[in-house]
Amino acid sequence: MILKGVEAARYCAKPDPGRAGLLIFGADAMRVALKRQEAIAALIGPEGEAEMRLTRMSGGDLRKDGSLLLDAIKAVGFFPGPRVAFVEEATDGLAETVAIALAEWKPGDAAIVVTAGGLTGKSALKVLFDKHPKAVSIGLYDEPPGREEIEDALKKAGLANIDREAMTDLTTLARALDPGDFRQTLEKIALYKYGDAAPLTPADVAAMAPATIEAEVDDLIDAVAEARSAQIGPLFRRLEGQGTLPVTICIQALRHFRVLHAAATDPAGPGVGIQKARVNFKQKDAMGRQAGQWGVRALEQALAVLLETDLTLRSASKAPGMALMERALIRIAMTRR
Repeated sequence: MILKGVEAARYCAKPDPGRAGLLIFGADAMRVALKRQEAIAALIGPEGEAEMRLTRMSGGDLRKDGSLLLDAIKAVGFFPGPRVAFVEEATDGLAETVAIALAEWKPGDAAIVVTAGGLTGKSALKVLFDKHPKAVSIGLYDEPPGREEIEDALKKAGLANIDREAMTDLTTLARALDPGDFRQTLEKIALYKYGDAAPLTPADVAAMAPATIEAEVDDLIDAVAEARSAQIGPLFRRLEGQGTLPVTICIQALRHFRVLHAAATDPAGPGVGIQKARVNFKQKDAMGRQAGQWGVRALEQALAVLLETDLTLRSASKAPGMALMERALIRIAMTRR
C-alpha cells in the first residue's frame, strides 16, 4: 500500500502494528531518518530500544547474511512487547531477501521497517512494498512539511494555542530550513513557551528562528537592495577581512535578485511571490518590500550586471575580484536610487 502526504505523516505517527512491513525512502536522508525514528518509537514505545525489542542491521550486513532479517522477526525477546527489525540503507538488491521475510511474517512477529535512499517508480524494493497486502510504502520527496504536520509537531511538544500569523510564519520557515533544523527550531519554540498559556505569536517565532551562516553577506546584499550605498564599503571591508570570496558574494547576490525578480513577476503580487520562495525566514518581510520597490525592469538590469560580473570573476581576468564585486553592487544600488 502506498501512502502520501498527510496520510503518510499520520501513519508514521501511529503505524498499524498488524502490518508486516514499512518502507520509508527518499533522497533526503535526514527526513527519512526523522520519519523512521517516529515510526519505530510509535511501534515499540519509548523503552523499546532499552528493552532490546529493536534489532538493527544495515543493508550491507543483510547482503552478507540473508538470514539475519528472518531470524530477527522470529526471535523471542527477553522483555514482553512489540518488536521491530530495522534494515537501514537498503537497496533493490535486497528485494528478494525482504520478500522472503514478508512472506514468512506472522502476527506476533517483529514488524519490518526498511529505509532506503531515492528509489525510482520501477524499483524492485518499492514495488514489493507497494503491492504487498500487509506492507506500507512511503516516499519522502523534496517538499516542506505542510500545515497539518507542523500543527501535529507543535501539539506533541505541548503547544496548541498558535496565532494564525505565527502559523503562516512557521510554514514559511519550514520551506527555508532543512528538516532537522526545522525540528530543532520547533523544539526550541516549545521550550521557550513552556508554561506560557498565551498564543504563540510571530514575534516568538522570529525570536527562535535560527540565523544562517550567510547572515553577514545577507546584510551586504540587503544594503544593496535597499539602496543604502554608503554602507556597502564598510560591509565589504568586514567580509574581506573574514576571507569571504567575491564569487561567494556574487552567487548570493544573484540568488537574492532572482528571488526578487520571481516575486515581482508573480501574478498574485510580490508579497505572495516571496512567500513561495525558499528564503531566510527573517528576510521575508524585507524582501517582499524590496520586490515591490524595485520593479521588474530595474531587477532585470541588476541581474544583467551581476551575470556580467560573475562571468568576469570566473574568467582569466586579472582585475581584483573584490573591487569588481564592490563596484557592481554600488552600481546596482545607485540604479535603484
